[in-house]
Amino acid sequence: MPDVAPTDCDAKSVLDEPGEGRSVRTYASHRIVFAQGQPADAVFYVQRGRVKASVVSPNGKEAVIAIVGSGEFFGEGCLSGQSVRMMTATTISPCSAVRIEKRAMIRLLHEHSAFAETFLAHVLARKIRIEEDLTDHLFNSSEKRLARVLLLLANFGKEAAPEPVIAKLSQQTLADMIGTTRSRVSFFMNKFRRLGFVQYRRGAHGDMRVDRSLLNVLLHD
Repeated sequence: MPDVAPTDCDAKSVLDEPGEGRSVRTYASHRIVFAQGQPADAVFYVQRGRVKASVVSPNGKEAVIAIVGSGEFFGEGCLSGQSVRMMTATTISPCSAVRIEKRAMIRLLHEHSAFAETFLAHVLARKIRIEEDLTDHLFNSSEKRLARVLLLLANFGKEAAPEPVIAKLSQQTLADMIGTTRSRVSFFMNKFRRLGFVQYRRGAHGDMRVDRSLLNVLLHD
């Protein structure tokens, strides 16, 4: 029988089963799942919603290092020897997530090969994303960085089908993600809206539609 590549379904099917050390947590928008400096004792798997991972420097400056969506893990640093959280995880939309205690997560990885492959694929994808983010910050303008973030949030360029309607993020959060000021984000978002690259949907909880034509910003020198 030919090998079957692991998918998110492998993780979901395992986590849907009842088991020791696993529990489902639900959160409203803008709730802290865990805070920087707290004990690192569990991994989380997002079933629904989005979570912002951010780091605050000693002088109070915040940087957003990732936005995690459905079918993704976060908090996996506890598996690599981190005793305390190096970041704060905050929901940016209503969210449900499976909390897997560290010991239970290690047991799952040992006992379920398909689940372990899915988790490894997640870790490798996260590594590639970090490398791409670094390259983006080093070589691209803030306008291109903003366009790329919006397209990634809408799943353009990923294997999964695009989801052009995304939860509207605050301009400050977008600024923290791309390393610029809120005023610059405001300027570029107004420009994108005038050009039809993004549209704000009325009566839809502030949702935003990202048009594929936003790719033109990345392709333009």
